[in-house]
Amino acid sequence: MLAYAEKMKDILFILVVTAIFSAIAHTVGSNGNLAAASIGSLFLVVIALIGIVLSQLPVLKKLPMVFWVSAVAVVVSLPDFPGSAWVLSHTKDVGFLSITTPILAYGGLCLGKDLDAFKKLSWKIVPVALAVSAGSFICATALAEIMLHLEGVF
Repeated sequence: MLAYAEKMKDILFILVVTAIFSAIAHTVGSNGNLAAASIGSLFLVVIALIGIVLSQLPVLKKLPMVFWVSAVAVVVSLPDFPGSAWVLSHTKDVGFLSITTPILAYGGLCLGKDLDAFKKLSWKIVPVALAVSAGSFICATALAEIMLHLEGVF
């Protein structure tokens, strides 16, 4: 139980630091309101924390943590969920790019920590990364085209 408490303390610390950096990045990057971005970031921390706690329950542990965090975020943003308009009014003040900045920094730190494993992949990671990027771009473009045609916009 002590290990779980330590793990949750570390996760909470990382979430709070990410929220602080996100709020500052949003304020600096888009001349936003620091107070509004901070409140929105705090809501996102709470949503992520609820999803993380759910993912640690034994009966729900079969699905990844990202699934549970996403599921909580979707449920909280549903129009019929009590207080969803209030939550959405605060979280809209946090820009997507300001959230990705600290996440990419953490990814870089993790990669730097396992540099030996990255070296073992050598050149093989480049075509995989290009294929994933191209596939994501092509699928997103195709989906956008379909939706624009269905909506009659294009």
